[in-house]
Amino acid sequence: MQCYIFGVEYAIRMYGPEIENVIFDLGGVILDLEVSKTMDAFGKLAGVPASVIRESVTKSPFFNDYEKGLLTDAEFRNRIRELLKKEVTDWQIDKAWNAMLGALPRARLTLLEELGKKHGLYLLSNTNNIHLQFFNEIVRSVSWHARLEPFSINDYYSHLLKMRKPDAAIFEHVLRQNELNPSRTLFLDDNPDNLAGAQKAGIKTIHITSTDQLFSIFS
Repeated sequence: MQCYIFGVEYAIRMYGPEIENVIFDLGGVILDLEVSKTMDAFGKLAGVPASVIRESVTKSPFFNDYEKGLLTDAEFRNRIRELLKKEVTDWQIDKAWNAMLGALPRARLTLLEELGKKHGLYLLSNTNNIHLQFFNEIVRSVSWHARLEPFSINDYYSHLLKMRKPDAAIFEHVLRQNELNPSRTLFLDDNPDNLAGAQKAGIKTIHITSTDQLFSIFS
């Protein structure tokens, strides 16, 4: 299937009147995300350039396995030690791994609260336990809630579902469990591959290139 990534204004004109449900990605959509910061942090731990780490990461399937919940936190950390070829502590690994997770301005949560009054909201994220724990700390720092769940009807995390985007199966799971009509459901993600997976399940999509884009989409 060919993947079409529409501009924001075009997507609003095309989809606006018929959208009942919105599925959000987390990093790069609701939460600021800079993967390069983690590559830099791992590079400093290993004493090598970040480019070397980035190349090793692209050849290492265990990152996807961790996002699918196929590795425990301890197993993941040991794989990181092998990749870095350095004996580093759990704390050092977690700090570097979480470095990619950035800010979550309260205004974005307010937007979700307002949007939830008119649409069914769902969260679908490729993530892992270490990131989820840290992300919940960020949520607690900017809101009254201990986690993101109150801002949506259901949250779906790849490591808990044992499957990840862009596989169509994870989108079909969300649609089936919530009895959503895919033609009336909109998915927002910063990764074109994930958008293609959603389209295979019949879901409308918008490519997010900036977290501030949410305000222009739903203004």
